[in-house]
Amino acid sequence: MNRKLRVRQSQTVLPFGVGAILDLQGESFVAAGIADWPRPKHRQQISSPRLESKLRATGLWAAPPAPVADYDVPNAHGPAYVRFPGWLFCGSCRRMTRWRIANERFGHPPVCPFCSPQRKLAPMRFVSICPDGHLGDVDWWYWAHSERTPAERDRCPDREQLTFHVEESTTGLEALSISCRNKECEGASRDLLDILGSKGLRCGGRNPWQRFNERVDCREQVQIVQRTAGNVYYPVMHSALDIPTPQAPILLESEEADRVRNHEFWPTLCQQLDSPSAPALRDMIAEAAGADEALMQALLEEETGRRLGDPAPNPAGTGPVSPVGDAPVYPDLSWEEWAAFTAPAPERSREFVIRPVGLGIEPTAGAPWTQLAARIPTVVVADRLREVRALQGFTRVSPEQKFVPVDTSRRARWLPAIEVFGEGIFLTLDEELLTQWEQKKQVLDRVTGLASDLERSFQKDRLASITGPALLPRYPLLHTVAHLLIRQLAYESGYSTASLRERVYGRPRHHEDANQAQCGVLIYTASGDTDGTMGGLVRQGEPGFLAETLVRLLEQAAWCSADPLCAEHTGQGYANLNRAACHACALLPETSCETGNALLDRMLVVGGAGVPGFFEPVVAAAQEEAVNASGEYRISEGGFR
Repeated sequence: MNRKLRVRQSQTVLPFGVGAILDLQGESFVAAGIADWPRPKHRQQISSPRLESKLRATGLWAAPPAPVADYDVPNAHGPAYVRFPGWLFCGSCRRMTRWRIANERFGHPPVCPFCSPQRKLAPMRFVSICPDGHLGDVDWWYWAHSERTPAERDRCPDREQLTFHVEESTTGLEALSISCRNKECEGASRDLLDILGSKGLRCGGRNPWQRFNERVDCREQVQIVQRTAGNVYYPVMHSALDIPTPQAPILLESEEADRVRNHEFWPTLCQQLDSPSAPALRDMIAEAAGADEALMQALLEEETGRRLGDPAPNPAGTGPVSPVGDAPVYPDLSWEEWAAFTAPAPERSREFVIRPVGLGIEPTAGAPWTQLAARIPTVVVADRLREVRALQGFTRVSPEQKFVPVDTSRRARWLPAIEVFGEGIFLTLDEELLTQWEQKKQVLDRVTGLASDLERSFQKDRLASITGPALLPRYPLLHTVAHLLIRQLAYESGYSTASLRERVYGRPRHHEDANQAQCGVLIYTASGDTDGTMGGLVRQGEPGFLAETLVRLLEQAAWCSADPLCAEHTGQGYANLNRAACHACALLPETSCETGNALLDRMLVVGGAGVPGFFEPVVAAAQEEAVNASGEYRISEGGFR
């Protein structure tokens, strides 16, 4: 009974990356750490210098693609997946079997050794997890004997003579029970009515792919959950767009620069930049050459690629000074991307092709079009984008628990990654109008409450890397606009919402030299294959299309089927991180949202509940135009027309 089990290359990072459980054709596996990945010659290197630098990784590598064939290839190179749970049961005789690697046969699923004909074994539904990131089997022998005394448990000679019963006269977990077949146990059995939660069981101290000698003495209390539960796996993902690298400024040739380069101790300083005597050498050279501090730093960067005091990279293969995996890293990669999209003369590269197009609205168009154009001054379409996504590690039980790196052995310093290609639409809001709107008291009061909920949330650190150190009103506004635009584009462009992703640029100024805070959104295709790379999204961003799409989404956002409850809500969603946003009006698949459907508020967009919306004049003008055109209110699926 041969079978083919394949995982796409893009799935080896998300959703079936290191530490995740994969259910496939009635079998269950867990993805092993990168120490069990194939050697570099069998992997594909992914180039993303910005992402590598921010994550302090020595490289990014993708798994080899699955072979395209009608049969599995024995000993094919690829990421390792370990069968988990190890406890399996037979649906016919109900006997439980503790499956081991030695029992595996290539191309064949596990079968019951007691049945004839042989029946396929199924994995147990429940697993144990702990806050330190460990995953293991439930101790089913202990569960079956948990209502016996320690002396009675000690009389059981074999810990693997178990049976998984199903009682047909009742339903739910009470109908399931684990029994011991040993005669000495005298029918030891217990049902699964209260199996879920913390039961005082001790953690095994390792994950299924780790060797026994890698286990640690973990004193955390385990939780028993279903193996498909959402709290089994929280991946820590990072992504970066491939943008053109700015050309390094060419230093002006000067007599001072020549004197520095010709100084007899200049080669010594460049070679011993990390020595304790380096500052003294630099000062001596600068004094002799008459060079100032800025020139010395610039010449050192030109010669060595480093500034004095920067940590030195380790030799190839040994990893950076700050090891990958000590803690989750949340780098801010947005400012370079923001600069690339908003540059007056955009740079282009093979993987970054953009065109400023605008909304294409004439000054004589009248309301609501001119009001929309005043609020959205910039529209850029991206004919080609490349995104690199890297997996740094994961947590279990909840996102704020102990971080587990992708290499649990802590020897490797590279990260698994994939690259996807697509297209997108980038737009900005008018900075002057946005600043005036942000200073209104009603807006500040509403966002202050949202910021307070964020401060108490376990997602504070992760979301702060996306919103910036302070939550400005512009971020939930831009974020909600992005969600509404994706939902509308699903109708206009034909792409599914899960095929589109967002990047919200709503951070405050990160230094005094910045001209302004960010105020834009990018909607782009997110599929790892050809879906969404044929120009359909770019066409919707062309003049004559996007303006109509924006007005329609604003009309739809003015009304939700859950109103007035949704519009007047003071806190909904996980940890109350949303206001007026629900599944009927604003939420998206979480793979499309960079914050996991948090920090959304429809009232900041269209107004209501005593809050002036940024696009409220556009909505009012569109409704008035519809009244003047028809002489009456005509309510349709899209709102007032």
